Amino acid sequence: MIGFNVKSLVPKCERFGLILGGEAIERLEAYGNLLLEWNEKINLTAITEPQEVLYKHFYDCLLFFDAVAVKSGAKVIDVGTGAGFPGVVLKIARPDIKVTLLDSLNKRLTFLDEVSKELALPLKTVHLRAEEGGRAPELREKFDIACARAVAGLNVLSEYCVPFVKTGGLFVAMKGNRCEEEVEAATAALKTLGCGAPDIIWRELRENEKRAFVCVKKISQTPPKYPRNSSKISKAAL
Repeated sequence: MIGFNVKSLVPKCERFGLILGGEAIERLEAYGNLLLEWNEKINLTAITEPQEVLYKHFYDCLLFFDAVAVKSGAKVIDVGTGAGFPGVVLKIARPDIKVTLLDSLNKRLTFLDEVSKELALPLKTVHLRAEEGGRAPELREKFDIACARAVAGLNVLSEYCVPFVKTGGLFVAMKGNRCEEEVEAATAALKTLGCGAPDIIWRELRENEKRAFVCVKKISQTPPKYPRNSSKISKAAL
């Protein structure tokens, strides 16, 4: 068992009102160990040094609650969840929220189902491509928040994510240090999809290391033609 020193994050989280109790700390530690154990069999993360996992995965996701007001019992979908970031961490920190993890790669979801079982953490996993999920009646416009920590440009990512969000809800994209131009380029796409103007909320991950949370409120329904299939999105992004 590897120690991730999750307790060191407790005072940092308390500064923005997030209380990590003993159960949450134990679950994050167990999650980290499962992540590294499974990473030897399938490619889940390039980040494997415990201190880096602590900050670049755990604290990075916990900062979500500093940037975004997440109401009690909120329905959250993590689009393209990969190894479960940020969705699993959000659920560990706030067991009251309902988290759905969507990914196109079944072996990742097999890992996440194991995480759910081992941590006794109720999580829903969905094996679909994002554009398929966004058109599925049981998922389309059903969530208070759709979030993603994917590397796709915001104009592309928004078409994959916004269709999941109900009117009045939020799309939150977790981005790196240089996202202003990307956000500016996506403004027209967001408007087309039924959203208002994006806000960039900056938070400090570590010294000289920042995380941007691009928060976009959905103000009207997404037109039925979106999301398009992935080939059209990649060839002609909004």
